[in-house]
Amino acid sequence: MRKWLAALAVAGALAATGLVAYRVFAPAEVSALASGPYPDTPAAPPGVIGSIAAAPLIVDGRLRVYAATRQVRADGPVDARTQRTPYWSYRRWPAQVVGVVAVGTTVVSRWSDGDLVALDGRTGRISWRSSGRLPKATGYDGGTTGARTVYEPDGMATAGGQVMVREAGQVRAFDAATGRVVWRINATDCDGFTTAGGWYVVPCGIPQFYELSTGQPINWAPPGATAGFSVEPVGCGAALSECAGMRTNSGGTLRGWLVEGAAPVAAPALDAPNSTVAGDVVVAVGNGEVVARSVRDNTEIWRWRGNPNIAELLPMEMGAVHFLTADRQLVTVDAASGRERSRFVLAYGRERTHWVPGHVAVRDGFVTVERMVPAAGPEDYFSVVPIIIART
Repeated sequence: MRKWLAALAVAGALAATGLVAYRVFAPAEVSALASGPYPDTPAAPPGVIGSIAAAPLIVDGRLRVYAATRQVRADGPVDARTQRTPYWSYRRWPAQVVGVVAVGTTVVSRWSDGDLVALDGRTGRISWRSSGRLPKATGYDGGTTGARTVYEPDGMATAGGQVMVREAGQVRAFDAATGRVVWRINATDCDGFTTAGGWYVVPCGIPQFYELSTGQPINWAPPGATAGFSVEPVGCGAALSECAGMRTNSGGTLRGWLVEGAAPVAAPALDAPNSTVAGDVVVAVGNGEVVARSVRDNTEIWRWRGNPNIAELLPMEMGAVHFLTADRQLVTVDAASGRERSRFVLAYGRERTHWVPGHVAVRDGFVTVERMVPAAGPEDYFSVVPIIIART
């Protein structure tokens, strides 16, 4: 009897151990849905908002979405000085986040096991999900801030209500609202970009061009490109998306193209390798000043001279040009006239300005900069709160 009871006890212990092991090691996901009102539209005037630890992807002008190793979360409003208790969050295990993009109010996350999970930004509820081939990235690569994961997501791009996902040997285009696969193409294993005019471009090897709406190939090459050419995107948003221009290189000859229409239009002002585009204006930095030229005929429109000298251009948005001065003033000028809209030191409170920009994002009138230690490694952040947010 005692032996039977002992055996029963051992079996029970093993069963309990197995149950614990299952709970610990079994795949799991946890959603914490929004419990409060949707964040208000930001009302902050131009200036520095605050410094935070994680890089936000601004969604719908109201939310800040962050990526961590196994979690996507949101807070708001956008002009909150510090990070808030999550408005919603979504966590998976053991898969890791490899990319996050947003289309309207839909937040699409990509995971190391190949799954796509789309969340309704207004509630945090899952809108749709899709399984797929394993991504090139084997795990989270966003560093402490998550900036790379939300600003340069692995194999993801957006445009026209769609999300393009590069997988092993193929690209699939999803309707961001429903998760329906709109088209798929065979493609080499490199990140593509989308244009404001409705193209999906695969720049590896011999560049390939496709219609965003159908995935049908487009036969295009710069005139006179007889020995092949390469192409790079210009004037893009996060995730190399909705780029306003591109630059081709054929035999060492650089040519800029405006790609906001159905077909590329030659833009001589974009030939310069340090130039970028905002609407009808091409902007370049040289000799400590900013020069804007017409994207159509290369005529000079305005010239900005300041003191101290300009350090570098930041990503632009329609109607606005942003740049940093050598002493870390953030200057925003009107793209059409060059008139200064705002200028202030990019520091919160008594923060020092001896930093260099890492990842930078511009969206909905907000500039987000990841601040790094000069001449240091990829994880050498300027402070424990390296992300600074400003409204322009």
